[in-house]
Amino acid sequence: MSEIRYERLSGAALERALPELARLRIEVFSDFPYLYEGSQAYEERYLRTYAETAGSVIIGALDGDQLVGAATALPLAAEPEELRRPVAEAGYDVARVFYFGESVLQKAWRGRGIGVAFFREREAWARGQGGFTHACFCGVVRAEDDPRRPPGHVPLDAFWRKRGFEKLEGALGTISWRDQGEEAETAKPMQFWIKRLAGG
Repeated sequence: MSEIRYERLSGAALERALPELARLRIEVFSDFPYLYEGSQAYEERYLRTYAETAGSVIIGALDGDQLVGAATALPLAAEPEELRRPVAEAGYDVARVFYFGESVLQKAWRGRGIGVAFFREREAWARGQGGFTHACFCGVVRAEDDPRRPPGHVPLDAFWRKRGFEKLEGALGTISWRDQGEEAETAKPMQFWIKRLAGG
C-alpha cells in the first residue's frame, strides 16, 4: 500500500468520483450497526445534492487514482429538521454548528490513521468557513441484544472521544433508511456527539 493523499472533491473531480463514492457507502454501511440496503442510483443522487450545498465538503482518500475512502461535512443548518432540532433543543445555535456526515473507508485501509485524518480535515474545513463554534455528528443506536450484532463488535465511542467529541446526552435525531431484509424504510434513532472547534 502506498501513501494516501487527501483531496477535496468538487466539480469535475467529484463528478468522476460519484459512482465510486456511492459504491463505498453501500459497501461500508451494509455492515452492522447500519445494515443499510442501498442502491447505486439513490447514492449518486444523495451525494450530488450533498456536494451542491453551500459550504459543504467531500474529502476523498486516494491511493494513486483509486478512491479508498471519503468523508463528508456541511453546515448543520442545511440538514433536515429531524437533525437540527435535537441540537437546538440541547441549547446550541444551529447556525454555528458544522455537521459531519459520514466517513467510509475500505476495510483493507483501516487502522492506518485515515479515520483520524478525516476528522482533522473536516475540522480544518469547518474552521475555515468562519463563524462555526462546534462540530457534531450522529451515530445509529442499536439495541444491546440486537441479534444481528456480530460477536466482539466494538462501538466507536472510544475513537470519537479521542477526537474530542462527547455524547450529547438526550439529543436523539432520526434518519430513515431500509435495513437489509426490510421492505420499506424505517426511522432509526441517531445519537448526537459534539465538540467545540478550536478558536470557536
